[in-house]
Amino acid sequence: MNAEQQKYDVFQAIADPSRRKVLQLLSNKNQSIAELASHFDISRTAVVKHINILAEAGLISGKKQGKEKIYELQPESLKELKDWLAYFEQFWHNKLTKFKYVVENDTLNNK
Repeated sequence: MNAEQQKYDVFQAIADPSRRKVLQLLSNKNQSIAELASHFDISRTAVVKHINILAEAGLISGKKQGKEKIYELQPESLKELKDWLAYFEQFWHNKLTKFKYVVENDTLNNK
């Protein structure tokens, strides 16, 4: 499989902490590769690879501006992730409700 055929999905793209950091950085402002690379202790080439994966997943896009390419977050691409996580919110709600019940009953029993 060559690079043209390989396509990353949102879940693969956010699996790496460096890529999540790039997304956070771009949520504050659009940045060039040089600006993004300044936030990492990895090579610029490695940062470019992370940027390419994020772009393939549709999470960021880049536009040529003079000699540089400026990258920006494409937050609408995160909807797939949001929708997937929304399903699991029910489990958090159930756990918190159960926790509240246990704490309240324990408090009543210890009075």
